Amino acid sequence: MIKKLSSLVLFALLVCGNAYAQQKKVVAPKTPFVWENANVYFLLTDRFNNGDKTNDHTFNRTKTTGKLRGFEGGDIRGVIQKLDEGYFDKLGTTVIWMTPIVEQIHDGVDEGTGLTYGFHGYWTRDWSSIDPSFGTKKDLAELVQKAHAKGIRIMLDAVINHTGPVTAEDPVYPSDWVRTSPKCTYQSYNTYINCTLVENLPDVKTESNENVALPPFLVEKWKKEGRYEKETASLEAFFKKTGYPRAPKYYIMKWLSDYIANYGIDGYRVDTAKHTTEDVWADFSKVCDRAFADFKKNNPKKVLDNNPFFMVGEVYGYNIGGKKFYDFGDKKVNYFENGFAGLINFAFPNEAKMSYEELFSKYSNILNNDLKGKTVMNYVSSHDDSNPFDKKREKPFESANKLLLAPGISQTYYGDESARSLDIEGTQGDATLRSNMNWEDLKTNSKTKEIAVHWQKLSNFRKNHPAVGAGIHAQISSAPYVFSSTFDNGKLSDKVVVGLDLPKGLKEIAVGTIFTNGTKVRDAYSGTTAVVKEGRIQLTTDFEVVLLEKN
Repeated sequence: MIKKLSSLVLFALLVCGNAYAQQKKVVAPKTPFVWENANVYFLLTDRFNNGDKTNDHTFNRTKTTGKLRGFEGGDIRGVIQKLDEGYFDKLGTTVIWMTPIVEQIHDGVDEGTGLTYGFHGYWTRDWSSIDPSFGTKKDLAELVQKAHAKGIRIMLDAVINHTGPVTAEDPVYPSDWVRTSPKCTYQSYNTYINCTLVENLPDVKTESNENVALPPFLVEKWKKEGRYEKETASLEAFFKKTGYPRAPKYYIMKWLSDYIANYGIDGYRVDTAKHTTEDVWADFSKVCDRAFADFKKNNPKKVLDNNPFFMVGEVYGYNIGGKKFYDFGDKKVNYFENGFAGLINFAFPNEAKMSYEELFSKYSNILNNDLKGKTVMNYVSSHDDSNPFDKKREKPFESANKLLLAPGISQTYYGDESARSLDIEGTQGDATLRSNMNWEDLKTNSKTKEIAVHWQKLSNFRKNHPAVGAGIHAQISSAPYVFSSTFDNGKLSDKVVVGLDLPKGLKEIAVGTIFTNGTKVRDAYSGTTAVVKEGRIQLTTDFEVVLLEKN
């Protein structure tokens, strides 16, 4: 259990201002939040929950699309609904990561898979606006405030490397902003960066430090919306304060940092991070840190704690075995030294095939040595990985055990906890990974409910114990398989013992030196308690999992 900390160390009682209800005092979570132990819930905003059916077809996006390649109706209001219902509390979520919510291209493109709209959020038209199909800025403000009142952080998705495709209704950004050729060949560091990811996806000239004017179409748009003077004055203040040139990347950084300064979001997952020079992210981190400091200064009653702004990068192909570096072949880059506190670990879906001990000990060793002070974000499935750990959803319990008990950040992809199908008939490409959340199964299917309860128990145990994701792993016994995780950062101390694949019924478990004789412990999985005798405990439960904490 967590040591009792002094009031100067523990989170204080915080007041969370709420524009939608009378202000209430909010008690911070019992367990201080540690980013390295975060339970991230990653959702496609358009596919999670439709909370406002009036915004389902904005910008006349009514053409027939390929299966699951159009807007399905999910929005910020839908996330708020599930937040209000307590869904994320029950699941033990500590961070909600949403796909980009900025205004998308108005038309769609045919990628050989049928017409596709920018439902996924990665085809930006205007970084300074929220797409009305996702909701409004008022919705975002409410979401952040309500999440913070529950001790849950909001992480948005940042795209700086490219705009959306060019269509008849969506003008290309000027040539001093973007390049439209050559297409990347991915043979060297340079051929990942000074090129376009795919055909018709204009690449922002992030290497440029030349002053450029605002795109004419954006000026016209802002004037029509009645916010041109406000936006240009805000830009003027940003460039004056930072001293940055009016280069394309800094405009975009400014627009993305506004979501921090104005709404208090807590982190960014950065898209396509290896497709710019790494100094771009070092600068973006500085901009985000300033914006977060401004938010805290201007909204002292809305501050959750002293955790810094968090940036995790999508360096596609990075794996924890590479430790600090991603290798382009002709150059190795340390993204951890360029703004990122964490990187997505693309090795996890394959390495989850390892035994528990192989997996947990490998990750603990790397994170507590070469990557000490940094972290990785693990996942078993995602929106664009065509080789998830369990695509047929045949091992949902093992998936939860390995993801939620492994050292590092856990990223639950929406529907992992409910075995949402990742193989949808009639879809092509990544659309099969992006189906609508299976809420009906959670209501009516007994097997789905059983799976969800397992994910909830493990996720809440992790939420309550930083030792799980941020601690040091040590095996206690191989048969039955029992291990400990311990965490101590000088201010906070935590220790747990976990048993997996245990016999149902009576079980005897060694606890090593983690809990002394006479200590009363609780199994967070079953709710059963026991007393340590001669370094062991005995429990009788109907489950194969034991999650021991000091009672």
